[in-house]
Parts: sequence; structure tokens; C-alpha cells
Amino acid sequence: MIENVSRRALLKNIGLGASALVLYSPLNSLAKTSGSELNALGVFVSIAPNGDVQIVNHRAEMGQGIFTSVPQIIADELEADWQKVAVVQATGDSKFGDQMTGGSASIRRNFAHIRQMGAIARTMLEQAAAKQWQVPVSEVAAKNHYVVHTGSKRKLSFGELAEAASQLPLPDAASVKLKNTGDFKLVGKDVGLKGQEAIVRGEAVYAQDFTLPGMLIASIQRPPVIGGKVKSFDAAEAKKVAGVVDVIQLRDRTLPTDVKPLSGVAVLATNTWAAQEARKKLKIEWDYSDPKAAQNAKHNSSDYLKDLVATVKKKGIEVRKQGDVYAHEYAPDKTLEAVYTGPYQHHMSMEPPAATAWVQKDRCQVWTGTQGPQWARGLVAEEAGMAQEQVEINMLLMGGAFGRKGKNDFTLEAVELSKATGKPVKVIWTREDDVKHGFYHSISANYLKAELTDDGKAEHWLTRVAYPPIASTFNAAAKTPGDFQLSLGFGDIPFDVKNMQAEVGEVESHVRIGWFRAVAMINNGFALGSFVDELAAKADVPTDEMWLRLIGPDRLFSPAKSGFPKWVNYGQESDDYALDTKRMKDVIRLVVEKSNAREKTAKDEGWGVSYAHSFNSYVAAATKVRVKDNKVTLLEMHTAIDCGIAITPDRVKSQMEGAMIMGATSAMLGGITVKDGAVEQNNFYDYPVARMPQIPPLFVHIQPSNAAPGGVGEPGMGPVLASVTNAIYHASGKRIRDLPVSEHMAV
Repeated sequence: MIENVSRRALLKNIGLGASALVLYSPLNSLAKTSGSELNALGVFVSIAPNGDVQIVNHRAEMGQGIFTSVPQIIADELEADWQKVAVVQATGDSKFGDQMTGGSASIRRNFAHIRQMGAIARTMLEQAAAKQWQVPVSEVAAKNHYVVHTGSKRKLSFGELAEAASQLPLPDAASVKLKNTGDFKLVGKDVGLKGQEAIVRGEAVYAQDFTLPGMLIASIQRPPVIGGKVKSFDAAEAKKVAGVVDVIQLRDRTLPTDVKPLSGVAVLATNTWAAQEARKKLKIEWDYSDPKAAQNAKHNSSDYLKDLVATVKKKGIEVRKQGDVYAHEYAPDKTLEAVYTGPYQHHMSMEPPAATAWVQKDRCQVWTGTQGPQWARGLVAEEAGMAQEQVEINMLLMGGAFGRKGKNDFTLEAVELSKATGKPVKVIWTREDDVKHGFYHSISANYLKAELTDDGKAEHWLTRVAYPPIASTFNAAAKTPGDFQLSLGFGDIPFDVKNMQAEVGEVESHVRIGWFRAVAMINNGFALGSFVDELAAKADVPTDEMWLRLIGPDRLFSPAKSGFPKWVNYGQESDDYALDTKRMKDVIRLVVEKSNAREKTAKDEGWGVSYAHSFNSYVAAATKVRVKDNKVTLLEMHTAIDCGIAITPDRVKSQMEGAMIMGATSAMLGGITVKDGAVEQNNFYDYPVARMPQIPPLFVHIQPSNAAPGGVGEPGMGPVLASVTNAIYHASGKRIRDLPVSEHMAV
């Protein structure tokens, strides 16, 4: 079972006391602490007298397998027997270090610190054994759940040493010796997934499953347009539904809403059916008198997209400049320019948002599926009018998230309603709620222009982009992408081109924009991958060959030194995460080799190839399609990834398979449209995701590597969309620059 327990409850439940080894170590890479301060931050490790090891997972589990991978790293450094390891879920608390599960950062941002957790425990066990045997600690070593004296071959189990080890001073994290990567026993291997049995048996508790005695269920009607407020409402008919306890108007919030709730009216009942049925009987009049709300009510995505296209066709705000792209006179027969567009997109995670809150006199307990538990803790404390120490955030399993559950609006709704009623309240979002009131991936337009040289490369490259930025959700004045978004396949184009310029256009935002798996790499990866394919067709060379030509010689590439000072490298400053063009080219070659993408295909069939790097990993994709009678059928999909050390290869494979499925959905099916400020889609029937018959065999190729681990959850999406549309072109001769494909042919 996957449990959420406090440190005190954990010690009580497993009978730990003085005879147990209990450790903390910092995981926040920004923390500067001495050994005596380590207990203030940390990941929790314990060893019981019988040798059982308990490891607390500090990150949010949403299907990606982090509940296994983090403890797997700790257990490896500890030299623990994986079969004797149990995992429990951390609460949201700063003592665990950074807990925000997003940006594909759980491993890549914390790898060394997670390893230190196991190394600290191992060191203390070795010190305890050396003390008992009266030998130098250099003569002992932890091996497979024992500490062994190398000279005499004597050994003591972890359980036998736990009490003595727990009495020793905590070593400084920076002083402990980490394993050589070649000595890993668990890292890089597929191990049994922790908690999987409970999931398979249906025993695992997700946010939508959680219950408390006396709990009320809330279903909320929210304004269809962002910024709308309740002018008046009539709940007479709603209150007649059996089981309804109360109808409460949520308090109004000012724009921008940040990640806080929208306005609305909540029906509270003793059961879900009553709450949702009664909500249908509400009569609400909405007020859009706020100037920004009035603007939002005029928003139509079809017209807005035309404005984005017009914006990128004219000179924008310069964010990268290398050489001079405007002084050159372009040869028309060698020059290509194109605009690529994509619609708003929605996460469509299998489990819509849900959260339970119980606001009491001196504390507030929350049970929620959130990617940001510490962020939630601060927001909940503010909402409840309490200190953070009075707030307990219990992290529940999430049935998918993709960035949506990094926002805690649904959690704050539960807090507001519990505070108003004095009872525990669970807020349940329906699928329709999630589709109509979510945080969307940006609608976008990308422009590219380049001239082919005589040797089939390029010397002049111009790119522009315009889309509502994520920052607009937090800052009404934000009109251009932030540095992080610009660093996703736009300002960091790694080509060996003498003259390159990247520009952005200013736009207004009218819906809530948020993180979506791969973020800006969705539109940037599609545009760049498509444009390279078009250049290859113009030069009459294979697409992979054009990528290799443009990337150029093997080198470490620094966008910051190539005219893009805003480069942030996904938060990684270490030289271990420098962009490496050899690794880029190697995954392109690998995916072409493994897929046979250069093979001669049957009539009406074609291969599409693309590449993208993001979140410190390198990914190439190859897709094969058939186009017959204007209908697209996917035949094969391949991805190749170099993510550095693959902690749990099966999880890497799973994430890449998911990226191919989600990428196929985004390319072929996905699209949110807005009319008069309101989202038009409702559920899977009018916002379809790829079904099993639409997805072909999927193949994942992991490049062996001992490099520092990169991200895995998001990088796979980057090259997939363009690989699909490129394949359609090579199968049919029809070039699709405006997504989704379903607007142009049957899928």
C-alpha cells in the first residue's frame, strides 16, 4: 500500500525507537548547511532492528514511477536489499527539500543529493561496525544489506547495526563518499515497482477516491469566461435535490487569478450524484463588468490565431542575435519561409482534479493530488488564515497530471468551502469542468526563414514566435514568453549558422495559460522539425542528413555565447549539462538506424524524422504513416533518447511511449477552441485523444550513457509532432503547417 504518514506516525507504526537508524539530508541544491543543521531539511530514511528499510519518497507520484526511482537511488548507495525496502510518501514540507514535481526535474536536479541520502546511511552503518570490531573504518564496507570486514570476512546485518549507528553523529553530506557509477547495482536496472500491486488491485487511493467521515461533496459552477463574477443566482430548485446540504457562493478574486480559484457557486451534498445533479438546476447570471473580463468575453480563438500569424510575419522583439540576418539579400530560389500554427491544448489527464480539506480551529488538513505540495501549503495557509506550521498537505496519487496539477486552484476551493462550513469538504471536478476551466497550452504561431547555401547548409536563419505566455496567468502585464519558454527549442537552436536571429511578438492573453507536458517545445519543436524537413526536401537530401549538416561539427554548444543571453539551461549550471552536439547527432543516427527510416516504402507510405533537446536530454523521433483516400494511418513510431544515466530503464521506456501517444494526439487530434471567451469543448467526444486502434507499435531506443541524468517525462514530446506531419508529407506530398491534422484529413 502507498501511505501518507508523518514522521511520528511512521516511527510508531513500525516500532522504531532508539534501536533504529533515522536520517535526514538536504535535497535542496541551494541550501548551504552544516552537518548539525541537516535535520532541518531532508529525505527520510530508517532501518528497523529486523533489517527492514523504509525510505520516504519526497516527490509526487502521477504515473511516472518516481515512487520507485528516488528510493532506488537511495537504496543503491545504501547497499540495501531492494526486497527489504518499503516506501512511504512524504507530506508537503520544506524539510524534504524541493518537492515541486515538474520540469522533468525530480532526478536531474537532485541526483547527487538523493545519492547522499543512501551514502550517509551507509557511512554510519560502516562506522558502527568498525567501532564494534575495533578496526579502522577503511577496512569495512557495506554490501547487500550487511557490513563486511574485508580482512576477516566477519559481517553484521543492517538490522544488527541500526541501534549503534543511530547514536553516531550525522556525517556532513558533502563529506560522504559516493559510489563509482560503474558500481551501481540498482541504478540502471529494472526493479520491481513500489506500490504497483496496490494500483493493480484497485486498493491505491487517488485524490478522487479519498473519503472522511461526515465529509461533504462539492460540485462548483464556474464562470465560462475568465474574470467573470456571480451577479446573482437562484438555488431554490437545487436545494430540493435529496442530499443537498448547502449552496455557497465562492468569493470573488481579482485578475489575474494566479493559481487561485475562479469565482463560482458551489453545491455541497452528502454524495457526488446529488451535488452534481443539483448544480445543473442552478440559475446564475454572470457579471463581466471588469474591463479585462469584458475583453476576455470577446475572445475568439480563430480570429486570435490570424492575429498571431500576422504578428510573426513582421519584425518582433529581438531575443537572440548572431551576425546580421537583415543585411543579406536572399536568393528566392534558395530561400524558404513558412509559418506553423497550433491550437490551445488541454492535458486530459485520466483523473480530473480533486482535493479534500478540513479546516479546524487550530489546523488545516488537506489531502490532494498536487505536483507542488509546498506551494500548496503556502497558499492553503493564506486561504485558511493560519501559519504554514498549522497546515498539513497529504500527497495523494494522481491519475495523470502533465502540468495541470501543478496548480492548486481546486485545493483552495476545498479549503474555502471547509472553512465556510466547518466540515471536511471534497471538491470534485468533472471532466467537463477540467476541459472548460483548466490551464491551457498556448495557441501559437512560429515563423522561420532560411536560405540554403551551395553545400546544402544555411548561413542565415530567422525565427519568430508569438503566443500567450505562462507568465500572463500571474502577471497581467506579461505579453511575451519568459526566459524558460524561450529556452525550449527557440532561442537555443544549436545550428552551426553564422547569422541567426530570434524574435518574439507581444500578445494579450484571454484564458489561463499553464504548464503542459514539454511546454513551449510543443510548438517550437513542431515548427523547427517541420522546417528542417522542408529544407531537406528543397535540398533533395534525407531529413536526418539535413539535421546533421545544420548541427555541424562535434562541440559543446552554449546558446548564451551564441547571441542568446537569456539561456537558462533548465536550471542546470553545471558543466555536466552543457549542450553536446555529438549526443544530438548520435540519437538522430540511432533512431534512423533502428527504424530503418531511410528504407524505400510502399506507395502511399512515408517516414518522418525529427529531433529536439529539452530538459537536458536529447531525443529523436521517426514515424511511419500511410495516407490513402486522404486518411492517415500511423504504422510505426520510434523514439531514441540520450537521457544520461537511465535510472529505471523501464520507466524511461514507459515515459517515451506515453510521449509518442500524447504527441500523436497533439499532432492529429488535439485542439481547444474558444468562442466569445468560453471554451467550446466538453469531454473526450469533442476533444478526442488517441485511442488504441489509432496507435501503432511503439519502439523506444535508449542510448547507453554514463552522463549526468537528464529529464525523461517531457523531452519525448518535442520531436514527435513534426515526425508525424513530416511522414504525412513523404507519404502524400501534402505539407501540413497548421495543427491538428484532423482539420485537413481523416485520422
